[in-house]
Amino acid sequence: MSNVFREFLQKVGSGNHTAENLTRTQAATATKMMLLGEATPAQIGAFLIAHRIKRPTGEELAGMLDAYDELGPKLQPIASGRPAIALGIPYDGRTRTAPISPVTALLLAAVGQPIIMHGGDRLPTKYGLPLIDIWQGLGVDWTTLPLAKTQQIFEQTGIGFIYLPQHFPLTTSIWEYRDQLGKRPPLATMELIWCPYAGDAHVIAGFVHPPTEGMFQIALGLRGVTKFTLVKGLEGSCDLPRDRTAIISLSTSVTSQEVERLHLVPRDYGFTTKNVPLGTTEELVAEIQEVLAGKPGELMQTALWNGGFYLWRSGICSDMPEGLAKAEELLTTGMVAAKLQELIQLVNLVLGDVPFRVSTNSPK
Repeated sequence: MSNVFREFLQKVGSGNHTAENLTRTQAATATKMMLLGEATPAQIGAFLIAHRIKRPTGEELAGMLDAYDELGPKLQPIASGRPAIALGIPYDGRTRTAPISPVTALLLAAVGQPIIMHGGDRLPTKYGLPLIDIWQGLGVDWTTLPLAKTQQIFEQTGIGFIYLPQHFPLTTSIWEYRDQLGKRPPLATMELIWCPYAGDAHVIAGFVHPPTEGMFQIALGLRGVTKFTLVKGLEGSCDLPRDRTAIISLSTSVTSQEVERLHLVPRDYGFTTKNVPLGTTEELVAEIQEVLAGKPGELMQTALWNGGFYLWRSGICSDMPEGLAKAEELLTTGMVAAKLQELIQLVNLVLGDVPFRVSTNSPK
């Protein structure tokens, strides 16, 4: 038993009237001790559920991020005139609405915006559809790439994926606790704003509950992150909803944490107020392939809505109307589909240990 961890547990687990918040340093230490197995299983399980009941603070989330930065993987900076976007999406996946973020990632990368995603397999508590399954359905298998080869793919295509079972196996034991407890611990909140990139980054994270937005802003501020976008998205993701007004917080300054609140109404831009329901993985992949082929449909509308916003937010387009027009151009002319084919080709080359080089005939 760790007496140090016992003290942390006593602080967060003392009840409504006497419980105390951890400092940033204490939260970092507690997180490292859980990941490294220095606390006992009883201590870890008790801490995770007690901390959930207490609710985390922004300072505690900052400490957890410090621990992930120290122990976890990072993609290294690449030559780009734009900060890399890190998309923070719930690791336990989607169960009700069709995800569009892989299309968004391909669309942004097609115009030179680097983008990083991260996650694992079907995980508790929802065991919903994870990003890794969608990518595999599209022909891109990130699961066996070591970090160095993922770095190569990222440098060449502008898209990187940190796959936790391969790149951050220390997190495996935490998922077992999460399954046994049946509840998301605060680590699940922290993961949304984790940025596994060593260079200049723009953190984009989804959230569900309004208090989470405030905690994110505090945590990011403590860590010196001044470029961020927080989206009250579908099932806690970065995907903008179509059935309601999209509520978004935007950082407005590169030197401070000034925040602008944005409300985007789908009807104002000609979109119907309907989210695409999630069917089987095979059905979703087929629908995404139709989007990449430029075919009209409900998922295409979702792709345009999201693509237009993120083209504007990343600075590629000057406003939403221009972003929407650019998203439509990229999808209907085959540029996004060409980016997927480039990605598939390069991943297969790397997996086959073929010398990694740029082909003059590769799609642009």
